[in-house]
Amino acid sequence: MSGDEDSQEQTIADDLVVTKYKMGAEIANQALKMVVGSATAGVSVLSLCDKGDAFISAEAGKVFKKEKDMKKGIAFPTSVSVNNTVCHFSPLRSDTDIILKDGDLVKIDLGVHVDGFISNVAHSFVVGVTKDTPLTGRKADVLRAAHLCAEAALRLVKPGNQNSQVTDAWNKIAKSFKCSPIEGMLSHQLKQHIIDGEKTIIQNPSEQQRKDHEKAEFEVHEVYAVDVLISTGEGKAKDGGQRTTIYKRDPNKVYGLKMKASRAFFSEVEKRFDAMPFTLRALQDESKARLGVVECAKHELVQPFNVLQEKEGEFVAQFKFTVLLMANGPLRITNSLFDPDMYKSELEVEDAELKALLQSSASRKAQKKKKKKASKTVESATSQAMETDAAE
Repeated sequence: MSGDEDSQEQTIADDLVVTKYKMGAEIANQALKMVVGSATAGVSVLSLCDKGDAFISAEAGKVFKKEKDMKKGIAFPTSVSVNNTVCHFSPLRSDTDIILKDGDLVKIDLGVHVDGFISNVAHSFVVGVTKDTPLTGRKADVLRAAHLCAEAALRLVKPGNQNSQVTDAWNKIAKSFKCSPIEGMLSHQLKQHIIDGEKTIIQNPSEQQRKDHEKAEFEVHEVYAVDVLISTGEGKAKDGGQRTTIYKRDPNKVYGLKMKASRAFFSEVEKRFDAMPFTLRALQDESKARLGVVECAKHELVQPFNVLQEKEGEFVAQFKFTVLLMANGPLRITNSLFDPDMYKSELEVEDAELKALLQSSASRKAQKKKKKKASKTVESATSQAMETDAAE
């Protein structure tokens, strides 16, 4: 953050801020669509990550061209995590590449920002599945569970509700599909230049996490990246020993770096990424970056986004969307590409309350119509009453 931290925080109460969020979301949605469209059998994960990042950088460069000092671009590097890998897999050129094959459950996660206003999105699908050959079995179960958790959150993340309501709904939905949410994963409130704001929604907390996690109420003009990660297994994600390639600078930490490589790395990070997550692949010299990041991470100048894994043989599905809590109702700005006709499960949500919630409309148009209808009924009742009064 620059020296203007004490200036008024900008929120979506301001139309221009909403516009910036929507512009970023539009780019994120397009990038997601493009990466998903390219993710076929025989394609390398590295090539998909590169493609997503290049697209975001190019498209973000086209908005607000006159504002020379405005920062915009990648808010979260394109990650492609396959099967039991939970998240944050975005390999370096020097790493072993992964080639997609039919039947792989793929999670694509990326983020875009315009002037520090962040739009995140993630989507999951199985390579090679089409409408003519819908998928059944455990991968279909976990995809449907994750999709319905995201849909429930879309209806629950609204002013006046508590974060714990979302946590509880996710646990119940996952359970009805014999799946588990990944323990301790957080969805964060978003603010300008901040991808991990203080209000959070926790998934499947352990006893200790439940005690420590702050209860919070959603409020109007807040923005959230709602991140759902569901597993066919127990939901315990561990560091699988794969190289961490995504980091973000911690603006509150200060340390005098000893190594020249570390100083060069850190100054490039400050200049180019500010406090946004970035991948080591994006630095000018990847091998120097691999060297320079070590000292910076050791002294917490940068925070790692570790590559997490569920047990071998399990499958993890992820959906993430960004929602603006507008005065007239929640507005989801990044979209999933999930097609329920492609994934069939014999299991379904059992809980009557949750069933009703999921069947309720999340579209603002439907809500507006309802309101209109209600106010019309009130109007006609009032005018009838007035006529009756006059007649009397």
